[in-house]
Amino acid sequence: MTNVNTNEPKIWFITGSSRGFGRVWTEAALERGDKVAATARNVDSISDFKDKYGDNVLILPLDVTQPEQVENAVKTAHEYFGRLDIVINNAGYSLVGTVEEAKADEIRAMYETNVLGPVSVIQAVLPILRQQGFGHILGTSSSLGHYVVPLIGYYCSSKWAFEAIYESLAIEVKSFGINVTIIEPGAYATEFGSENSLKFSENFPQYEPLRSMVFENMSKLERGNPDATAKAILQLVDSEQPPLRMFLGSNNLNEIRQTYSDRIKVWEEWQDVAIAAQS
Repeated sequence: MTNVNTNEPKIWFITGSSRGFGRVWTEAALERGDKVAATARNVDSISDFKDKYGDNVLILPLDVTQPEQVENAVKTAHEYFGRLDIVINNAGYSLVGTVEEAKADEIRAMYETNVLGPVSVIQAVLPILRQQGFGHILGTSSSLGHYVVPLIGYYCSSKWAFEAIYESLAIEVKSFGINVTIIEPGAYATEFGSENSLKFSENFPQYEPLRSMVFENMSKLERGNPDATAKAILQLVDSEQPPLRMFLGSNNLNEIRQTYSDRIKVWEEWQDVAIAAQS
């Protein structure tokens, strides 16, 4: 098994580099002297990286819903830098709408970006990482990969699917020397709430009371500083034994503890019924 020289700059491939966490992590890697293939649907939004970091950054147009474009971007990045050490699936957006309101084409389009897009990237990079004998595949999920919030249930479901794919991937590629980590941020003051990161389904008047309550609760959330995540990500990719999952933010663990405690309580209450259904 081959290992990259730890004294050399790391080579990153990041999707969704134009805003939010993707931009923060791209700049953090470049600022410390690493090299990055930075991708975005609109390359004008990341052209400033080239001006500042020169040949250490490769700017690539990438819509992750286009598998051929994914293949070409990965191939170009590999040819330019000679290897890939860190691959981050960060592109994604949220669909806002109740289960009844959202249309099939809206749900399908979100899954194309949030689930099938990352799969395309993973499938494109794996032959390279296997041949190298090392690599680290990361993906931006959410604490909502474990529980749900009304009105964004379909977005939550895409993160549940994302988590399952990544967890299975981690087992499948371990023998190749490839690490896998799911990044699970809580609430942050990113551009995730902008028009570029949110799409809205039709509003049914029957759900207005619920909608008002959810939006009010979300407006009260304590939001972290996205710039503060850079140190954690750098520490993560430098770790010899990175975890499968890593929270970002201070409130996630308490929320997840409560979520799983409630689930276990209900399962235990119904365990006699479950056992009776065995035979």
